Amino acid sequence: MEPVVSVQGVSMMFRISRHQEYRVKEYLLNAVRGKLAYEEFWALRDISFALGRGESLGLVGRNGSGKSTLLKLIAGIMRPTKGTVVTHGNIAPLIEINGGFDRTLTARENIYLSGAMHGHTRAYMNRRFDEIIDFAELWDFVDVPVAGFSSGMLSRLGFAIATLTDADIVIADEVLAVGDARFRQKCEKRMNEMLGHGTTILFVSHSAAQVQKVCQRAIWLEKGRIRMNGTAQEVCREYAANG
Repeated sequence: MEPVVSVQGVSMMFRISRHQEYRVKEYLLNAVRGKLAYEEFWALRDISFALGRGESLGLVGRNGSGKSTLLKLIAGIMRPTKGTVVTHGNIAPLIEINGGFDRTLTARENIYLSGAMHGHTRAYMNRRFDEIIDFAELWDFVDVPVAGFSSGMLSRLGFAIATLTDADIVIADEVLAVGDARFRQKCEKRMNEMLGHGTTILFVSHSAAQVQKVCQRAIWLEKGRIRMNGTAQEVCREYAANG
C-alpha cells in the first residue's frame, strides 16, 4: 500500500547572517557589494520514514532538535534543501496555536475561513459548525473576535477545526500543551477516534505520556538527526532515560 506520508533523505539548511545589519541602507550596500557573510545551519539531516493510512507518529527531542521544522516541511509550508516529501490527501496543520487565524475576525468567521482555505464548501462547514463549537466549548464567544481569546481558547478552536473536518493527515505541534486536563483527555480521545477512521497523525509533544497515548510509533530527533526510530513506548522510554 502506498504511504500517505513519505519522507526520504530530507535535509533542511538555513543561511544565518554573521553580522547584525541594523540599517536597511547598510544591508543593501553590503548586499550589492557582495559583502554579506552567512553561516550554514542544518536544522535537519538525512531524515527518512513513511506513514500509512491510520498510522500515528510522535516526534520527541529537545527544543531546537528540528521537530517543528520537519512538521512544516510535511505540511508544505517549506521545501527541503535536499530530499523529498510526498503526501497524499488533505492536510490539517496545527503547527502554531493561532496559525491560520485572522485575529480581527470572530470565531464563527474564522471557522468558515479555515474551511475555505482547506477546500471545504460553505454548505459542508454549515453541517460541521455546531460540532466544532461544541467540541471547542466556545458558544459564549462564537461571535467575539479571536484577538481577545486566551491561548487555551485558540488551541481549542484550532484543534476542533482541524479534527472535525475529515482531514486525511493531521499535523499537531504541542497542541495539547495548553488547556486543562479534562480538555486534553478529550483531545486524546478524539485523536484515537480519528486513527480508527483512517486518519494519519503526526504529533509533537514534550510529554512522553501523551505521545504514548496517541502514537503507535515515535522518532527521537537530536540536533536534526534521527537518534532512534521505533515504537512509541521504546523511544519514549529511551528519551526519558537519556534525553
